[in-house]
Amino acid sequence: MQLEQMNLEQLQTEEKKLLSTHQQFQASALKLDLTRGKPSAEQLTLSEGMEGLLAGKMIHEDGTDLRNYGGADGIKEARQLGGDMLGLPAEEVMVGDHTSLTLMYLYLLHAFYHGVQGPDTAWAKEGQVKFICLVPGYDRHFTICEELGIEMIHVRLLEEGPDLDQIEALVQEDPKIKGIWCVPKYSNPTGHIYSSETVKRLAGLGRVAGTNFRVMWDNAYGVHDLDENPPELEKIMDHARAQGCEDSIIQVASTSKITFAGGGISFIGASSSNLNHFRKRLSVMTIGPNKLNQRRHMLFLQNLEGVKQLMKKHAKILGPKFKTVEKLLQEGLQGRGMGCWSTPRGGYFVSYDAPPGTATEIVRLAGEAGVKLTPAGATFPYRKDPEDANIRLAPTFPVFEEVDQAMKVFVNCVKLACVQQRLQNN
Repeated sequence: MQLEQMNLEQLQTEEKKLLSTHQQFQASALKLDLTRGKPSAEQLTLSEGMEGLLAGKMIHEDGTDLRNYGGADGIKEARQLGGDMLGLPAEEVMVGDHTSLTLMYLYLLHAFYHGVQGPDTAWAKEGQVKFICLVPGYDRHFTICEELGIEMIHVRLLEEGPDLDQIEALVQEDPKIKGIWCVPKYSNPTGHIYSSETVKRLAGLGRVAGTNFRVMWDNAYGVHDLDENPPELEKIMDHARAQGCEDSIIQVASTSKITFAGGGISFIGASSSNLNHFRKRLSVMTIGPNKLNQRRHMLFLQNLEGVKQLMKKHAKILGPKFKTVEKLLQEGLQGRGMGCWSTPRGGYFVSYDAPPGTATEIVRLAGEAGVKLTPAGATFPYRKDPEDANIRLAPTFPVFEEVDQAMKVFVNCVKLACVQQRLQNN
């Protein structure tokens, strides 16, 4: 029955039943965690074949001693893999250490203080700089902006990507807007995939926004498919070059959710002009990345096809977890007026939109019952969801049985929060 169709007596009866179930969960002393999108131990085991691959392979075939300093751009085969993942030639890719988050932070730091194309283009010289942040979105992107004092303007993420009409109007009106954060394939947390038209328009945004504008293209989940026939993402740089906007695109990716989360390699791809400026900044803080780790990754993965084959094994582990999330949400909440959710074809998250004003209470109730969730508001700039509605669910790290149990708790908490809100409003 729809929540709005229930009378006072029915609501009170339902509340008692839900409270009883909630108390049973509390008594079970559960300790379940759906907070962060981490790979599970079972997924990490898939890459243990890297162990020992470096024996006798620490001197590259081209004569480079990978044990030593140098090689700021990374080894050539790792650059090629990054290029294949990002849709770029290898010459437009630099390979970093295990996290692309570091590269994103360093690039924005570089743009803010040193300028995207030299000191005269430093954002800090222009006063209060602003960034467009798509919501719901990735909390760590927001944290970078907050750290640098960049004002965040939130724009709703639609099924096919950002609302470009709104974004183009914003950047035309305000030259202080210097960039936009994008997770184009299996967006965090909705799982949306940008359409071809969206990618093409984003690629040309620099024509509207100006030469110092940057599209931060965080393709964290580009190969993280759950389907047998996954959707393809358009190559943004191809469209950017066609529109003369190649300098406005900064792309990143990593193997953090492909091999080892704490021991992968990362990639930053951009025009040669952008990389030349960024390379100067990196040379101040490092004498080169961990080339041995790049080497063992390439001995293990070989190429993009090797990555895709490994990701099929990941999908076999993750698929059942996402299916049980969908199953329990449908069985417990479908058609009851208690929110809606995304059904991603890949990535690491499910986005749940509760009835406005209930997300914080749902998270509190879940914690009370032994299930930790990402705090309500985390998917919005400054941790403030104006509707108090969005909750990010991360089912990847726990084992299947824990995901199943956690979702049963979650569904009960959603029902309880919604019924109690209805009772308060009666």
